[in-house]
Amino acid sequence: MKIHAYLMFDGQCEEAFNRYAEIFGGQLELMRYADSPEEVPIADEYKQRVMHVCLTVGDQLLMASDTAPECGPPHEGIKGCSISLQVDNVPEAERLYEALSEGGSVQMELQATFWATRFAMLTDRFGVPWMINCTVDSQMG
Repeated sequence: MKIHAYLMFDGQCEEAFNRYAEIFGGQLELMRYADSPEEVPIADEYKQRVMHVCLTVGDQLLMASDTAPECGPPHEGIKGCSISLQVDNVPEAERLYEALSEGGSVQMELQATFWATRFAMLTDRFGVPWMINCTVDSQMG
C-alpha cells in the first residue's frame, strides 16, 4: 500500500500543478472535465477546470482536481494538513523553500531546529500548506 495526497482547488489547479512540475520535475498528466470520456453534468463555465491531475516524481504521486458546484461541497481551502517534503541536503531545502514561498506566506522560516538540519512551514500562493524537513545534510559527510 502507498499513501498519496490529493488536493482540491477552486480553479487554480492547473496553474498550481504546472508550477509544482517546474519545482519538482516529474511527469504531469492532466484531464479537464470537458475531456472526460463520460458526460460530466457540470455547467459550461466549469468544463475547462481540472477533473484530475497527477504529478509523478519517481514513485511518489501528488494528485488534485478543481471543484465544481455539481461535484461536491463548496471549496473552503486546504485546512488541517500540510504536504511534508523530506529532503536530504540543505541546498535542496533552500531551493524548495524559495520556490514554494514565492507569493505565499511563511509560518516558520527555514532554519535549524533540534530535530532537523533545516525545517520550514509555509503556505504557497495557491493556498497549499507545506513543510520542508531536512534531517541530514548528505553533503556534510
